Amino acid sequence: MKKIEAAKFKEQCLALLDRLDADGLIVTKRGQPVARVVPYVSEDAELIGSLRHKIEVKGDLMTTGSWR
Repeated sequence: MKKIEAAKFKEQCLALLDRLDADGLIVTKRGQPVARVVPYVSEDAELIGSLRHKIEVKGDLMTTGSWR
């Protein structure tokens, strides 16, 4: 994992975030680690299609119908 001083991280934050790899980055102050920056992993991709073949649609979804 790469290390970077906090002051340098502050100067280059956006560029560093654009180049952030899976290992992440350790931010240090006076040589001591103070933070670890890792990429955010979205779990939404697992939800896409997860209900396929589990839901049955009855009727026409494109009409509002009458709810009286």
